[in-house]
Amino acid sequence: MGEFILKMPDVGEGVAEAELVEWHVKPGDPVREDMVLAAVMTDKATVEIPSPVSGKVLWLGAEVGDTVAVKAPLVRIETAGEVGEPPPDSVPEALAEAVLEEPLAAAPAPAPQPKREEVLRPKPEQAASKPAPTPREAQDLSKKPLASPAVRLRAKESGIDLRQVIGTGPAGRITHEDLDLFISRGAEPVPAQIGLARKTAVEEIKVTGLRRRIAEKMSLSTSRIPHITYVEEVDMTALEDLRATMNRDRKPEQPKLTVLPFLMRALIKTVAEQPGVNATFDDHAGIIHRHAAVHIGIATQTPAGLTVPVVRHAEARTIWDCAAELNRLAEAARTGTATRDELTGSTITISSLGALGGIASTPVINHPEVAIVGVNKMAIRPVWDGTQFVPRKIMNLSSSFDHRVIDGWDAAVFVQRLKTLLETPALIFVEG
Repeated sequence: MGEFILKMPDVGEGVAEAELVEWHVKPGDPVREDMVLAAVMTDKATVEIPSPVSGKVLWLGAEVGDTVAVKAPLVRIETAGEVGEPPPDSVPEALAEAVLEEPLAAAPAPAPQPKREEVLRPKPEQAASKPAPTPREAQDLSKKPLASPAVRLRAKESGIDLRQVIGTGPAGRITHEDLDLFISRGAEPVPAQIGLARKTAVEEIKVTGLRRRIAEKMSLSTSRIPHITYVEEVDMTALEDLRATMNRDRKPEQPKLTVLPFLMRALIKTVAEQPGVNATFDDHAGIIHRHAAVHIGIATQTPAGLTVPVVRHAEARTIWDCAAELNRLAEAARTGTATRDELTGSTITISSLGALGGIASTPVINHPEVAIVGVNKMAIRPVWDGTQFVPRKIMNLSSSFDHRVIDGWDAAVFVQRLKTLLETPALIFVEG
């Protein structure tokens, strides 16, 4: 009989700490080797931490929402027999820093190890023993439920609407156990809303996980970067005609083209002429880094919040390849499976709200970049051609720049070049 102490592993190069966003176990729970114990978040990517050993959980070293330093004690597990080095394949490479401690004094004989199914999921009778939530605890269906990416992925794969699941975690967060209970019992009837009733309740929601990362990032950007925003109207009629033709004639293996791949290709041509816009600014060192590579971040709304997956080396991709990689990363971001590398390292960002894009916006620069291009909603508007009004497909671009690095004149030249390329889309495909 011994004890194994799992320490906070190194979850990525240069990461000194990570936020604990979910426990999958509690003290007293049996665990088996490779069973996921917890999930931590760093740079918006969620990493699951497996157990290198089998045994019983004795102690948890942090609460959800806590920031845990690398190599800090995270979980104590009672193990049977002599404690040896964990099998080399039991811990993913990125989590290889889990550290074994010396075994403690002998403890009572271990209980029989539960079967795999018994460890991973509670039995129906166990689930049924949990007190049922009262109607007062039922979810407000108009609100987005709190849940980790792993829980959201399980719910999506099971065809479950998380708004129907009662969360028992902090601030109503939905846990794996809540999802198991929902599956075993089925949906609870939601009480009818009482019209015109006076409401006095105040809900306190601790800002944790991805929302805290977004808050920190936005605060950093707006407090450190003096923004200027330039809005220009772009006639997209010719590009929309070209897009329709290309989609009609595309090969079966080619993805359907949206406006974004065209904008990405136009952006690549524009920053080749104005490399100062495809840059990051280290304001502590006073150094601007101009990048030859064009790593385009795509601001993407996901069920958990805003993330920015990165299409790397867009300058080396065709428009079809840009579209395919964009689709792949957007799906990974929405399902919470995007890796840390796929969510970091952009040199310029595109922000699009699609059909909800409004007339104009003030996009916040993705620190430490110096520019962001915001895409607004496209609409058919009457345009005077010199003799009459004609219907044209018009879309605004709202682009923000770091005014410490980019002057207003340079910002205008950049946007006007983008406008020219988008209004004459054949130029996007002209080499040189």
